[in-house]
Amino acid sequence: MTTGFPLKINELVLEPTCKTYDYTCAMSTAVFHPSSTPRSVIGACPHDCPDTCSFITEVQEGRAARVRGNPAHAHTAGALCAKVSKYTERTYHPERLTFPMKRVGAKGEGKFERVSWDEALNDIAARFQAIAARDPQAIVPYSYAGTMGLAQAEGMAARFFHKLGASLLDRTICSSAGTEGLMHTLGGKVGMKVEFFAESRLIIIWGSNSITSNLHFWRHVQEAKRLGARVWCIDPRRTETAEKCHEHIQLLPGTDAALALAIMQELIVHYWLDHDYIAQHTLGWDKLRERALLWNPERAAQVCGVPAAQIIQLAKEYGQAAKRGEPVAIRLNYGMQRVRGGGNAVRAVASLPALVGAWRHRAGGALLSSSGQFPVQRQALFRPDLLEGKTPRTLNMITIGDDLLRDSSAEFGAKIEALIVYNSNPVAVAPDSSKVVQGFAREDLFTVVLEHFQTDTADYADYLLPATTQLEHWDVHLSYGHTDVLLNQPAIQPVGEAKPNTEIFRQLARRMGYTEPCFAEDDETLCRTAFEGQVDFDALLKDGFATLHIPDAPFAQGGFPTASGQCEFDSPVHGLPDHVPNYELPEAGGEYPLAMISPPARNFLNSTFVNVKSLRDMEGEPLLEISAQDAAARGIHDGAVVKVFNDRGTYHCKAHITTRAREGVVNGLGIWWRKLGLRGTNVNEVTSQRLTDMGRGPVFYDCQVQVQLAS
Repeated sequence: MTTGFPLKINELVLEPTCKTYDYTCAMSTAVFHPSSTPRSVIGACPHDCPDTCSFITEVQEGRAARVRGNPAHAHTAGALCAKVSKYTERTYHPERLTFPMKRVGAKGEGKFERVSWDEALNDIAARFQAIAARDPQAIVPYSYAGTMGLAQAEGMAARFFHKLGASLLDRTICSSAGTEGLMHTLGGKVGMKVEFFAESRLIIIWGSNSITSNLHFWRHVQEAKRLGARVWCIDPRRTETAEKCHEHIQLLPGTDAALALAIMQELIVHYWLDHDYIAQHTLGWDKLRERALLWNPERAAQVCGVPAAQIIQLAKEYGQAAKRGEPVAIRLNYGMQRVRGGGNAVRAVASLPALVGAWRHRAGGALLSSSGQFPVQRQALFRPDLLEGKTPRTLNMITIGDDLLRDSSAEFGAKIEALIVYNSNPVAVAPDSSKVVQGFAREDLFTVVLEHFQTDTADYADYLLPATTQLEHWDVHLSYGHTDVLLNQPAIQPVGEAKPNTEIFRQLARRMGYTEPCFAEDDETLCRTAFEGQVDFDALLKDGFATLHIPDAPFAQGGFPTASGQCEFDSPVHGLPDHVPNYELPEAGGEYPLAMISPPARNFLNSTFVNVKSLRDMEGEPLLEISAQDAAARGIHDGAVVKVFNDRGTYHCKAHITTRAREGVVNGLGIWWRKLGLRGTNVNEVTSQRLTDMGRGPVFYDCQVQVQLAS
């Protein structure tokens, strides 16, 4: 690392910040000289999206004037989504947290007073030390993808919690079922390169609203359509993407594996198989064949709630195109795995390309996530060796509601006494939220929250610490939608007294007496460590991105990263993929006769951006999409306030009668902050803490409810 000053990188002038922070001269945050000369600084979008865009921040007089897509980055191609294009509005939001605060009101009341960083960090460290003296596992970190950056997410935090010996967190709230499904089929989070979808002749978009959640992939779909490709969408909701595809299969939630098995049956009986590829590069075909033959289109149609003719037509187009030697491709997404049988569903769908030899082509195969292809140096970055032989318990973030309400026991271990939340908003996003609220409201729970805004979770904090946004710190990113590493360089100095997550954990480590040199490493060093020896960091500094060298058709000759090197239909761990019915199967005339899914509102990203007024104005109000048939049966008119309820809870929202919802299924668009909802709750009031068949993931879309006009 260069140590001379001032250091000039891409028109940023950095000076040492030891005068700003009393811990080290770590240059954790740059200090910028205001200048009348406009500057352009290359960064990366930090949010939980497969596109992982490279962006440019235009800086004038020390302030970020606007953020725009980087035209030099092929995947971004100069375009940002509506959310991130308004990033300066978020950074300079009038409600941005800019100094540390201590609670003075009741838990959840949201009343705080300003304190100094020293007062806050000294008290937090003292409280942690007292708890750790009894049992460090009583301290629990809670974080997820508020930033996807490797440094600001867990780069310093993991080191801190490993040294402390705190409980580990099973970070499962988004993708773990699909991840395990891929691991036990393809061997990891691997697949075709996203840019080659533009050359595919048939594309199946399975469980993804790409126009709103994967915009840059949709550009490749549009190119393929212009070249004559057929595009199918499989989704319980008639999304914006479904409307733009040639065909839409609007199946019932949780029935994707049944559909995939019926497609396999059609491929078998019509001889649309690549027997040579199956023989050389797959494992367990004979057993899978037997299972698939049990699923004729008529049986699957009954389970999925769709016409058998649609299943037959999709299988025919997929199988015949592959038989002609044309590339066929499947874009999976994580919506399909948020049900009881989610892991099995991903395994079934991920098996299809090997049956027809689709992997032979660079524009064939499947893609759910590309993140397994990145050579992250996790041991060096996260330092699990700091555990020094300790084996803390692991708590699942899905069950935080139940876990916060548990007492100490031999099975559970120590009662949770302290919680530190960063990069997440669990009171809004965790399932069964009435229990989550009860847990966070415990007066004997010491809670620290690192945040940009006073979220639902922040209202329950004992200490509220202001964190920097992406425009104010260093970070490095992989992607789960393409294969470029991206670097984020700070464009402006932190707003107010905000500090990067990394610096907050550095200073806590100092106060806890941790003297290991790794706790003094600066943020640029963390970014370098993440891909040390694997990626040219000078190229990242110069361009903002670097492309991994991966074969265009990685599995044309097999070579899957499984133990066998083959696509494993029959997993040594999970056996064959199968249809696993939802936990909650509504029945007409039953107490809760409607299935509910809770896809993201178009202008939010999970609970991020909900408080950005321009985006909230575009979104309007919390909505429940309901079919005309289901609305009429309940006397509900468009725009009426309705209550959505089950045994777990009730939330209120406006009804929107639309063909986006199929009969028997309602779509509760999320995730609104609870306090911005109609009556202080959101859609997670009715979701459950049950877990998926594999991967210990959430079942947000496996939920039965009733809907009535609100009184």
